[in-house]
Amino acid sequence: MSTIRLVLADDHRLFRQGLRQICETVGGFEVVGEAENGQEAVDLVYELEPDVILMDINMPVLDGVQATTLITESDLATQVVILTMHQQDRYVFEAVKAGARGYLLKDADGEELVAAVRAVYGGEALIDPTLATKLLDEFRRLSRGPSKEEDLGKLTGAEMEVLQFVAQGEDNKTIAKRLDISEKTVANRLLEIYQKLQVRNRTQAALVALRRGWVPLLPEE
Repeated sequence: MSTIRLVLADDHRLFRQGLRQICETVGGFEVVGEAENGQEAVDLVYELEPDVILMDINMPVLDGVQATTLITESDLATQVVILTMHQQDRYVFEAVKAGARGYLLKDADGEELVAAVRAVYGGEALIDPTLATKLLDEFRRLSRGPSKEEDLGKLTGAEMEVLQFVAQGEDNKTIAKRLDISEKTVANRLLEIYQKLQVRNRTQAALVALRRGWVPLLPEE
């Protein structure tokens, strides 16, 4: 069996140490890095390209949902498993919508954790059974969807500017240059757009904008 390379992301050092001990005791895992905030987690994934990252949902700088979005938007194969104390519907839904493949409560035992990591590494999705019903209910509720006017009203003028360029196929560097802002600002506005439109990536955001007539189709050359 291949060794599963892990990054641990949690702002509590003692909890990270506990996770490391569990993984190293079981065997078949290699902890290649640790992060104490969401931005560090993203940076480590880009640098180390682990197989799986265990991600706390509440962290400074970037929270777990924001960090998950940035990771799943990349071309990397790293899978995200959220570990959290929260059972609220919105946390579960936002994490899964951002691209997390697993969502476990922190009171899960070591065997459940190991099984979850191996399942996600093997291409499966895993949600804590106590949360699965809540997640399905939330998807059903949102499947009706708000009107396009309601969605449009959620976006600020600055976010709409970014969305228009995204819909035209521009990358973050080009958008930053066009709007005379930093690439980091563009990325932050994109995260807000994704959350408000309830999409996972720039392609889905662009499709929403085009389908709802917020951005005109470019004329053929």
